[in-house]
Amino acid sequence: MHVTDQDWLAQRFEANRTHLRAVAYRMLGSLAEADDAVQEAWIRLSRTDTSDVDNLSGWLTTVVGRVCLNMLRSRRTRREAPLDTHVPDPIVSPEDGMDPEHEALLGDSLGLALLAVLDALTPAERVAFVLHDVFALPFDEIAPIVGRSTAAARQLASRARRRVRGAPVPDTDLDGQWAVVDAFLAAAREGDFERLLAVLDPDVVVRSDGGKARPELASVVRGAEAVATQAMSFRRFAETATRALVNGVPGGVAWDPDGRPFAVISLTVAGGRIVSIDVLADPDRLRQTDLAGSDR
Repeated sequence: MHVTDQDWLAQRFEANRTHLRAVAYRMLGSLAEADDAVQEAWIRLSRTDTSDVDNLSGWLTTVVGRVCLNMLRSRRTRREAPLDTHVPDPIVSPEDGMDPEHEALLGDSLGLALLAVLDALTPAERVAFVLHDVFALPFDEIAPIVGRSTAAARQLASRARRRVRGAPVPDTDLDGQWAVVDAFLAAAREGDFERLLAVLDPDVVVRSDGGKARPELASVVRGAEAVATQAMSFRRFAETATRALVNGVPGGVAWDPDGRPFAVISLTVAGGRIVSIDVLADPDRLRQTDLAGSDR
């Protein structure tokens, strides 16, 4: 069978697709936009003479980096209020473990709490940090992507690294994390303020994103007392939630009386206490979220 250059390119591209999607998801925090970025990379590849490209995987990674940088910049100008609470797209898996595709997408640890920190970086900082610190691209290859010198690209990643160090790192023991989360949900169900305080880190942050349909659910709440007070509103969640891993950490899906998903929640446990809670309650985005791992 005769294999054309285009067929061969398509095969090479498919071999890199999972890696490129992981790069784009870290950059964008959106699965739909990540798929768009990967598709754009294929279009550019199919129109480019790559006969002198030694490292096709590296070439594709830089193309995806450029595409994502443009998407991040246009997103910045689109969002009317930069202070809008935005929870990145969650990746929901069964509570007993992630499938290989999700593991490839998330790598070691890419919780919603870390993605929220990446969201706060400038587009150039985020691209430089992700390409260098996560995917080991050298700065002399990152520099032309972000339109800076090699030294300036290194500086961008360094600034980003300082911000990212503040992101919570989940405890490694999943059973221990679940024990803390279950204690939190039980206390929320019973409205037990003291027991809520016992499992919350003093500096806990709750981010909630209701999208355009539920603006009343958009909020950022900080501090154990404020969160424990608000946690009475978690009662509804605690009563209807099915357990699931959300970006590799304990969480679940809450359902409305008609059996539709009401919210996806992710709880990051570090040092035996809950340090971060991320709630996606935007019905438009929930409809696009694969919840197969958390069926009722």
